[in-house]
Amino acid sequence: MNITAPASAPAPARPITEVAVGVMIKPGGEVLLGQRPAGKPYAGYWEFPGGKLEAGETVEQALARELQEELGVSVQVSERWRVLEHDYPHAYVRLHFCKVTAWHGEPHGREGQALAWQTLPVELAPLLPAAVPALAWLQDERTAA
Repeated sequence: MNITAPASAPAPARPITEVAVGVMIKPGGEVLLGQRPAGKPYAGYWEFPGGKLEAGETVEQALARELQEELGVSVQVSERWRVLEHDYPHAYVRLHFCKVTAWHGEPHGREGQALAWQTLPVELAPLLPAAVPALAWLQDERTAA
């Protein structure tokens, strides 16, 4: 697992919010992005699905719960991939990115969010700032393969 954070970044002055993030990848390489609904910070921005870990949950448990709640899918195969810390104005987050390569069910926006399968490089905008590095990592992996 890779951890990415600026080397000179001081410890955050506020609590860290732990987040499980699902990078759902179809066999052809398309990735799923969702658009943040009205009423949430960064409404209208595109991001990978996921959400906050609840007390006592592992990253895998939170990911499975969040993808069921948000998309109506059951995770079949996932692996931890990368960790990124990002300082948003509303929260300091530690994002646990997991590649999800098999699931049961067809994703649909259960919280009113738009969904889009995208090939790399994605053409959707605006992108949530913390999604940008993950998309670059995916692109780098495909270029190296």
